Amino acid sequence: MNLKDRLIVKTEKMINNGNAIARFENFPVFIEGACPDETLEIEITKVNKSYAEGKILNIVEPSKCRITPKCPLHNVCGSCSWQYIEYGEQLKQKENIVKETIKNITGKDYSINTIAPSPITEEYRCKVQLPVAQTKVSKRILAGYYKKNSHELINIKYCFMHSKEINEVTAFIREKAAELNISGYNEKTLTGLLRHIIYRKSSYSGEVLIVFVINSDTIPPELTKLSKMITEQFAFVKSISANFNTKKTNVITGSRTENITGEGCIYEVLDEKKYKISAGSFFQVNPLCAKEIFNIVKELIKSKIKAPSVLDAYSGVSSFGIWLSEIASKVVCIEEVKSASEDAKENVKINSAQNVEIINGDAAVEFNKLIKQRIKFDVSVIDPPRKGCSKEAIDYLTHLTDKYIIYVSCNVSTLARDMNILSSYGWEADFIKPIDMFPNTSHVETIVMFNLVSQPSACSSQP
Repeated sequence: MNLKDRLIVKTEKMINNGNAIARFENFPVFIEGACPDETLEIEITKVNKSYAEGKILNIVEPSKCRITPKCPLHNVCGSCSWQYIEYGEQLKQKENIVKETIKNITGKDYSINTIAPSPITEEYRCKVQLPVAQTKVSKRILAGYYKKNSHELINIKYCFMHSKEINEVTAFIREKAAELNISGYNEKTLTGLLRHIIYRKSSYSGEVLIVFVINSDTIPPELTKLSKMITEQFAFVKSISANFNTKKTNVITGSRTENITGEGCIYEVLDEKKYKISAGSFFQVNPLCAKEIFNIVKELIKSKIKAPSVLDAYSGVSSFGIWLSEIASKVVCIEEVKSASEDAKENVKINSAQNVEIINGDAAVEFNKLIKQRIKFDVSVIDPPRKGCSKEAIDYLTHLTDKYIIYVSCNVSTLARDMNILSSYGWEADFIKPIDMFPNTSHVETIVMFNLVSQPSACSSQP
């Protein structure tokens, strides 16, 4: 097989990188934009020792699950890349991706529970981050997503995964920013004011918080004027802030945020639980799906143990901690981001969750402190970022937990890696359930419950 070879192949299934896999003379070929079970004419674009990549030249026999994407920019935008796959098939493929990724990395063939679908498949994103740029000649402001595998910005006028309110505000910002001579950021020259627009929306009230990420150390008067124009035009925009990021970096936000108008937060309400969410605090992108996850975790714990002591690590605004407080004797929440911890303290008061304690600090460091205090928990719930947990944090966690560990993951590869580490400490998974937090993308959330089947040795990371 060589570059530019033209081949006829039949696809098998979707894989963890979001592409379909086919085989030519038993050699795997990954194909972007393909569906399972379809015959394609492809051109080979990359070859290495273990696999090749190909692009579609012609769909010879389309899959029954192939549909027409609703978004006209689907083929160029790098955001929701599975719009062309019928939703039921998306769920089937994600469930299989979880099963096979875990098996490939752990070497164990675990039973996987049926995937839980998202309650909605459009307008579900309640956190949106849009990079901003500007055209050279006409000086139009662009805001959208990057073209697949590039940093070329696609101007998205209407995204079906955003609410119509966010789409309307974005269009307004493009127009008024240009009128006020607010410049878009240029990654090459490191010039221009507006780098990103970040939105948070409450699925309960419809209220919206906006954060302008700016290439400046101060808020210029034109940005203050734009903010006033936005709040006068859109009553649902309750707060606007500026985040300062002047560094040459791919990290979206800087360390400092200043409020321009409003309270600097919104409130999400799920099943009578109320959460304050500030600009820099983490809360799940798809709140209605998050509620499904919270309830699954709650029922798992209720089925195993009565009135447990619970550790909620990587806790954000204490979404799990508050949800579980009514079935727990005590909940301790650990979160590294200070603004999220401050929100969590407010959320404890708002929800009268008197048995919830908030600790601000790095997970591994705080775990070690708790070990030194000889504190243990019946159940630990962890919801780490995509990179998963450090081995040190897992080491400490296993010595903090007596009975069950529940791991909520947005990256099945790092989840499976951490499953191997937990297994080496005597913890084995006995419940695995995928959740479709991100419809029309290849991403999938997974809940895993572990129980202790053999006692670990002394804590190797403890100084």
